[in-house]
Amino acid sequence: MTTTVLEPQLLTAEEYAHLPDDGRLTELVSGRIVETNWPFTSHGYFLVRLSMMLGQFVEQHGLGRVVGGDAGLVTHRDPDTVRVPGLAYYSYQRMPRGPVPDGYWPASPELVIEIRSKNDRWKDILQTVAEYLSENVLTIGVVDPVSQRVHLFSADHELTVLNADDHLTFPDLLPGFDVIVARLFE
Repeated sequence: MTTTVLEPQLLTAEEYAHLPDDGRLTELVSGRIVETNWPFTSHGYFLVRLSMMLGQFVEQHGLGRVVGGDAGLVTHRDPDTVRVPGLAYYSYQRMPRGPVPDGYWPASPELVIEIRSKNDRWKDILQTVAEYLSENVLTIGVVDPVSQRVHLFSADHELTVLNADDHLTFPDLLPGFDVIVARLFE
């Protein structure tokens, strides 16, 4: 008798979205479920802090929507990859006013912010940044609480690294938004 081990079938983003919640923190990478580490308390603190600052600015100026937490973003199709950015900003041009859509939004956000945890490897972060850029995300910010720096990536500019005394701005996306980097880590 011969036993053949079959490769599990690759999932689509839509199939992944309809899986029951089994309590694990996962992403879909090239059609396969990949378990990720649960972040530390500090990760959530910095994420909420930045989301309040960004969300308040976006709302006051009527610019769009800030989404976070478990809002999946499809970064590749066939096989599908679904990443879970810390925060994402969609202008009303990319996600029109009205009811928040169900499922994965077909347009990419203009801005993605990730909070780097102690155990996150730069190799993995850079791979995810490349996926976001390939899907027309205009700017990706990686907030690093350990070094108290913010790394900004875009398709049109060199990497920018901001230190504690620098100003975090997004002049092309969010004109007028300005936060001293040190404030993110208070």
